[in-house]
Amino acid sequence: MVTGVGLVSPLGIGTEETWAGLREGRSGAGPITLFDASQHTTHFACEVKGFDPLKWVEKKEVKKMDRFIQFAVAAADLAVQDSRIEIGPGNADQVGVFIGSGIGGFATIEREHTELMNGGPRKVSPFFIPSAIVNLASGWVAIRTGAKGPNSATATACTASAHALGESFRYIQRGDADAMIAGGSEAAITPLGVGGFCSMRALSTRNDAPERASRPFDRDRDGFVIGEGSGVVILEELEHARARGATIYCELVGYGMSGDAYHITAPCEDGDGAIRVMRKTLKDAGVDPSVVDYVNVHGTSTPRGDEVEVLALREVFGPHAKKLAFSSTKSMTGHLLGAAGGLEAGISALAIRDQVLPPTINHENPDEGFDLDCVPNQARSAPVRYALSNSFGFGGTNGALLFKRFEG
Repeated sequence: MVTGVGLVSPLGIGTEETWAGLREGRSGAGPITLFDASQHTTHFACEVKGFDPLKWVEKKEVKKMDRFIQFAVAAADLAVQDSRIEIGPGNADQVGVFIGSGIGGFATIEREHTELMNGGPRKVSPFFIPSAIVNLASGWVAIRTGAKGPNSATATACTASAHALGESFRYIQRGDADAMIAGGSEAAITPLGVGGFCSMRALSTRNDAPERASRPFDRDRDGFVIGEGSGVVILEELEHARARGATIYCELVGYGMSGDAYHITAPCEDGDGAIRVMRKTLKDAGVDPSVVDYVNVHGTSTPRGDEVEVLALREVFGPHAKKLAFSSTKSMTGHLLGAAGGLEAGISALAIRDQVLPPTINHENPDEGFDLDCVPNQARSAPVRYALSNSFGFGGTNGALLFKRFEG
């Protein structure tokens, strides 16, 4: 069961602020302010605006945490508050934490390398390693909440937080935990992070109109828009949630993984990996593809990636594909890399809660032959019983999660 959602995104610091921005169809893209990007080919990103770590973290602790950890702490705090779950001596060992990140503390690594080059090894901070490594997001959240159950992290590129949620789901199924604080966090809008993606020619260069740059399934797309933030949800065993009177957003009923074994960055041209992961997830849930109402797609706004995902949707859903609604909320949030799956799981839960489909904005000139429903440009009310969330990552690692409206 999903009993709490915490979102820190380019659309707002807080779950309802983010959800309002999505329903409005608002873009979170704008000029990069975190560093001088004038020498990069891309000058814009989807930054989290106005984030003050001191609202979430004590001053003496801020220097021990990279920005991605600060985001994770904030999102986890929001999720725990939303769920009203209490963690204490009686249940701490049955509450775990599993937060993924594709890249981890890039800003810290860059800063400390500069210190090393300018001043030698004595200038490197003693907090460098624990501030930068991926699992310290989970570590800090556990320390702050007192959760002593399973504690882990994933670094499976852009699928990291989908895998974190899926493995947390398995922990609960096995009885290893009654509840998990799970999701992902990323803060890679740095000179090196943006520079690397620019060199790959993966980012949009629509510098004159950043808010129109992320345009999944539109033939004028020219790459993705990098984003940052965190999405964390509380997953909970049903009877545990009922016993404490928790509010239930929805039920997580299926999880699947697959590997492309094809290319370091490109998806299989025939959509094989995406097809198999969706089918595995539906099989895990024991449901037919025809029952799915909505898919929050990976849809990053890269030319080949979007085409392959549409191909996979057609193959998995068959005739139902034309009745299916799907959208890429990355058109508004940008691509949060390893945090994307956590953010989009939270969005899927909110879509089920409110029976509202968030849009794919900037959908002006569809790809040739594109005749499916990507909820173009405007949110709309619609029945949502089952919602699927897709995540695909570099190296051909794939994950999908199926959520169901709770009817219990």
